[in-house]
Amino acid sequence: MNVLDAILSRRSIRRYIDKPVSTEEITELVKFAMYAPSAVNKQPWHFIIITDRSILDEIMKFHPHAGMLSQAAAAVLICGDEELAHTPAYWPVDCSAATQNFLLAAHGKGLGAVWLGIYPREERISAMKSLMNLPEHIHPFSLISIGYHAEAPRVPERFKPERIHLNKW
Repeated sequence: MNVLDAILSRRSIRRYIDKPVSTEEITELVKFAMYAPSAVNKQPWHFIIITDRSILDEIMKFHPHAGMLSQAAAAVLICGDEELAHTPAYWPVDCSAATQNFLLAAHGKGLGAVWLGIYPREERISAMKSLMNLPEHIHPFSLISIGYHAEAPRVPERFKPERIHLNKW
């Protein structure tokens, strides 16, 4: 699959079959995430691979949209490090790019994944920081559930030429 096809065909996958995804496979996805652009190339991210079922179950207690974790083989928490960031305002932007790279890599490898927002929801941030025992300067940004997909959502038409402006509004 070429990158342009991947961008157009990637979907959020919330249903998975009962098939494990190895830590090595997930680590490879993290590698692709680490190749995302970041402000001044600071790469202010950390990744926590979560395969422990009790942790995934605990996340479902505080995240209202995390029900798919009950079927997921694993999840990855992408965190921003304010001490590594170019400035405090940039780590969320940088982690967004890493999240998108991860999602595209998962799709390219035949895996299903969905972005579960943590940041900027304070209740999710504090619950995740506590659960994962994160240091003060590390901020949970996104959680990505991973597995082999049990669904194939259709690709909707999202191109809206009326939102394109040339030179000025």
